[in-house]
Amino acid sequence: MSSALGRPNGTVAAVLAAGAGSRFGGPGHKLLVPFRGKPLVCWALEHALAAGFDGLAVVQGAVDLRPLGLPEDVVVLENPAWAEGMAGSLQTAVRWAQGLRAEALVIGLGDQPLVSPATWRAVRDGTAPLTFSETDGVRCPPVRLARSVFPLLPSAGDGGASVLARRRPELVGTVASADPLLDVDRPEDLARLERLALEAGTT
Repeated sequence: MSSALGRPNGTVAAVLAAGAGSRFGGPGHKLLVPFRGKPLVCWALEHALAAGFDGLAVVQGAVDLRPLGLPEDVVVLENPAWAEGMAGSLQTAVRWAQGLRAEALVIGLGDQPLVSPATWRAVRDGTAPLTFSETDGVRCPPVRLARSVFPLLPSAGDGGASVLARRRPELVGTVASADPLLDVDRPEDLARLERLALEAGTT
Protein backbone atom coordinates (compact mmCIF):
# COMPACT_ATOMS: atom_id res chain seq x y z
CA MET A 1 0.00 0.00 0.00
CA SER A 2 1.08 3.57 -0.57
CA SER A 3 1.51 5.98 2.31
CA ALA A 4 -1.35 6.76 4.68
CA LEU A 5 -1.83 10.11 2.93
CA GLY A 6 -3.01 8.23 -0.12
CA ARG A 7 -2.15 8.26 -3.80
CA PRO A 8 -3.94 10.55 -6.26
CA ASN A 9 -6.35 8.74 -8.61
CA GLY A 10 -6.23 5.53 -6.57
CA THR A 11 -8.87 3.73 -4.54
CA VAL A 12 -8.93 4.48 -0.84
CA ALA A 13 -10.91 2.98 2.02
CA ALA A 14 -12.49 4.26 5.20
CA VAL A 15 -13.81 2.40 8.23
CA LEU A 16 -16.74 4.16 9.88
CA ALA A 17 -16.39 3.95 13.66
CA ALA A 18 -17.96 7.14 15.01
CA GLY A 19 -21.28 6.06 16.50
CA ALA A 20 -22.14 5.63 20.16
CA GLY A 21 -23.06 1.94 19.86
CA SER A 22 -25.81 2.55 22.40
CA ARG A 23 -27.76 -0.61 21.56
CA PHE A 24 -24.86 -2.75 22.71
CA GLY A 25 -25.18 -1.80 26.38
CA GLY A 26 -22.50 -2.39 28.97
CA PRO A 27 -20.03 -0.01 30.61
CA GLY A 28 -17.76 0.53 27.60
CA HIS A 29 -18.02 1.22 23.89
CA LYS A 30 -18.68 -1.84 21.75
CA LEU A 31 -15.76 -1.12 19.40
CA LEU A 32 -13.37 -1.50 22.32
CA VAL A 33 -14.84 -4.83 23.47
CA PRO A 34 -12.37 -7.72 23.10
CA PHE A 35 -13.11 -10.11 20.24
CA ARG A 36 -10.76 -13.02 19.62
CA GLY A 37 -7.90 -11.36 21.45
CA LYS A 38 -8.11 -7.75 20.27
CA PRO A 39 -10.54 -4.81 20.34
CA LEU A 40 -13.43 -5.32 17.95
CA VAL A 41 -12.62 -2.35 15.70
CA CYS A 42 -9.05 -3.52 15.15
CA TRP A 43 -10.24 -6.44 13.02
CA ALA A 44 -11.87 -4.20 10.42
CA LEU A 45 -8.86 -1.89 10.30
CA GLU A 46 -6.31 -4.68 9.99
CA HIS A 47 -8.29 -6.50 7.30
CA ALA A 48 -8.77 -3.31 5.28
CA LEU A 49 -5.08 -2.49 5.66
CA ALA A 50 -4.13 -5.96 4.45
CA ALA A 51 -6.28 -5.48 1.34
CA GLY A 52 -3.77 -2.99 -0.04
CA PHE A 53 -5.67 0.24 -0.67
CA ASP A 54 -4.02 3.47 -1.76
CA GLY A 55 -4.93 5.02 1.59
CA LEU A 56 -6.90 3.98 4.67
CA ALA A 57 -8.78 6.12 7.19
CA VAL A 58 -10.97 5.55 10.21
CA VAL A 59 -13.75 7.99 11.07
CA GLN A 60 -14.15 8.35 14.82
CA GLY A 61 -16.50 10.36 17.01
CA ALA A 62 -18.03 8.98 20.19
CA VAL A 63 -14.82 7.32 21.35
CA ASP A 64 -11.16 8.08 20.70
CA LEU A 65 -9.55 5.07 19.04
CA ARG A 66 -5.98 6.38 19.03
CA PRO A 67 -5.09 4.92 22.46
CA LEU A 68 -5.53 1.48 20.86
CA GLY A 69 -2.23 2.01 19.05
CA LEU A 70 -3.62 2.13 15.53
CA PRO A 71 -1.29 1.21 12.66
CA GLU A 72 0.65 4.24 11.44
CA ASP A 73 -0.80 3.77 7.94
CA VAL A 74 -4.30 4.60 9.23
CA VAL A 75 -5.43 8.24 9.00
CA VAL A 76 -7.76 9.26 11.86
CA LEU A 77 -10.64 11.49 10.73
CA GLU A 78 -12.83 13.26 13.29
CA ASN A 79 -16.59 13.56 12.89
CA PRO A 80 -17.70 16.06 15.55
CA ALA A 81 -21.32 15.64 14.42
CA TRP A 82 -21.29 11.87 14.93
CA ALA A 83 -24.50 11.96 17.00
CA GLU A 84 -26.46 13.26 13.99
CA GLY A 85 -26.21 9.99 12.08
CA MET A 86 -24.10 7.91 9.73
CA ALA A 87 -24.33 10.34 6.82
CA GLY A 88 -22.00 12.74 8.61
CA SER A 89 -19.32 10.07 8.93
CA LEU A 90 -19.81 9.09 5.30
CA GLN A 91 -19.37 12.70 4.21
CA THR A 92 -16.25 13.02 6.39
CA ALA A 93 -14.74 10.07 4.52
CA VAL A 94 -15.86 11.44 1.15
CA ARG A 95 -14.21 14.81 1.78
CA TRP A 96 -10.97 13.01 2.65
CA ALA A 97 -11.18 10.96 -0.55
CA GLN A 98 -11.94 14.07 -2.59
CA GLY A 99 -8.91 15.80 -1.12
CA LEU A 100 -6.82 12.90 -2.43
CA ARG A 101 -8.53 13.07 -5.84
CA ALA A 102 -9.34 9.39 -5.38
CA GLU A 103 -11.15 7.55 -8.14
CA ALA A 104 -13.17 5.55 -5.63
CA LEU A 105 -13.78 5.13 -1.91
CA VAL A 106 -14.59 1.82 -0.23
CA ILE A 107 -16.60 2.17 2.97
CA GLY A 108 -16.69 -0.49 5.70
CA LEU A 109 -17.92 -0.59 9.28
CA GLY A 110 -15.84 -0.83 12.43
CA ASP A 111 -18.16 -3.47 13.91
CA GLN A 112 -17.76 -6.01 11.07
CA PRO A 113 -14.81 -8.07 12.31
CA LEU A 114 -15.11 -11.04 9.96
CA VAL A 115 -14.97 -9.17 6.64
CA SER A 116 -11.76 -10.56 5.20
CA PRO A 117 -9.11 -8.77 3.13
CA ALA A 118 -10.34 -10.83 0.17
CA THR A 119 -13.80 -9.28 0.41
CA TRP A 120 -12.35 -5.77 0.77
CA ARG A 121 -10.31 -6.39 -2.39
CA ALA A 122 -13.25 -7.85 -4.32
CA VAL A 123 -15.35 -4.78 -3.56
CA ARG A 124 -12.45 -2.49 -4.46
CA ASP A 125 -12.19 -4.18 -7.85
CA GLY A 126 -15.90 -3.89 -8.60
CA THR A 127 -16.95 -1.95 -11.68
CA ALA A 128 -20.40 -0.60 -10.78
CA PRO A 129 -20.56 2.95 -9.38
CA LEU A 130 -22.04 1.45 -6.22
CA THR A 131 -20.54 -2.00 -5.64
CA PHE A 132 -21.76 -3.80 -2.53
CA SER A 133 -20.57 -7.04 -1.04
CA GLU A 134 -23.32 -9.63 -0.90
CA THR A 135 -23.84 -12.79 1.08
CA ASP A 136 -26.90 -15.04 1.01
CA GLY A 137 -28.64 -12.52 -1.23
CA VAL A 138 -28.21 -9.63 1.22
CA ARG A 139 -26.22 -6.53 0.29
CA CYS A 140 -23.92 -5.25 3.03
CA PRO A 141 -20.86 -3.09 3.51
CA PRO A 142 -18.12 -2.88 2.42
CA VAL A 143 -19.34 -0.82 -0.53
CA ARG A 144 -17.34 0.83 -3.30
CA LEU A 145 -18.34 4.39 -4.16
CA ALA A 146 -17.06 5.68 -7.49
CA ARG A 147 -16.09 9.35 -7.55
CA SER A 148 -19.08 10.03 -9.82
CA VAL A 149 -21.55 9.20 -7.02
CA PHE A 150 -19.96 11.33 -4.29
CA PRO A 151 -22.33 14.27 -4.95
CA LEU A 152 -25.36 11.95 -4.84
CA LEU A 153 -24.76 10.53 -1.35
CA PRO A 154 -26.91 11.61 1.60
CA SER A 155 -25.54 14.55 3.56
CA ALA A 156 -27.70 14.22 6.68
CA GLY A 157 -29.47 11.58 8.71
CA ASP A 158 -28.63 7.99 9.52
CA GLY A 159 -28.54 6.63 5.98
CA GLY A 160 -25.52 5.79 3.87
CA ALA A 161 -24.92 4.29 0.46
CA SER A 162 -28.06 2.15 0.77
CA VAL A 163 -30.18 5.32 0.51
CA LEU A 164 -28.65 6.10 -2.88
CA ALA A 165 -28.94 2.45 -3.93
CA ARG A 166 -32.70 2.51 -3.34
CA ARG A 167 -33.06 5.76 -5.27
CA ARG A 168 -30.75 4.83 -8.16
CA PRO A 169 -30.77 1.02 -8.52
CA GLU A 170 -29.19 1.26 -11.97
CA LEU A 171 -25.94 2.29 -10.28
CA VAL A 172 -25.73 -0.84 -8.15
CA GLY A 173 -23.60 -3.95 -8.59
CA THR A 174 -22.57 -6.68 -6.19
CA VAL A 175 -19.69 -9.04 -5.54
CA ALA A 176 -20.25 -12.29 -3.73
CA SER A 177 -18.59 -12.87 -0.37
CA ALA A 178 -18.28 -16.03 1.67
CA ASP A 179 -17.63 -13.99 4.83
CA PRO A 180 -20.16 -13.40 7.60
CA LEU A 181 -20.94 -9.74 6.86
CA LEU A 182 -22.83 -9.25 10.11
CA ASP A 183 -22.24 -6.17 12.21
CA VAL A 184 -22.36 -6.09 15.99
CA ASP A 185 -25.26 -4.26 17.60
CA ARG A 186 -25.77 -6.36 20.73
CA PRO A 187 -23.70 -8.78 22.85
CA GLU A 188 -25.51 -11.74 21.30
CA ASP A 189 -24.25 -10.62 17.87
CA LEU A 190 -20.70 -10.83 19.17
CA ALA A 191 -21.34 -14.33 20.48
CA ARG A 192 -22.82 -15.38 17.13
CA LEU A 193 -19.80 -14.07 15.24
CA GLU A 194 -17.52 -15.95 17.62
CA ARG A 195 -19.36 -19.17 16.76
CA LEU A 196 -19.17 -18.43 13.04
CA ALA A 197 -15.46 -17.69 13.27
CA LEU A 198 -14.85 -20.99 15.06
CA GLU A 199 -16.89 -22.90 12.49
CA ALA A 200 -14.97 -21.29 9.63
CA GLY A 201 -11.62 -21.72 11.33
CA THR A 202 -10.98 -17.96 11.16
CA THR A 203 -7.92 -16.78 13.10
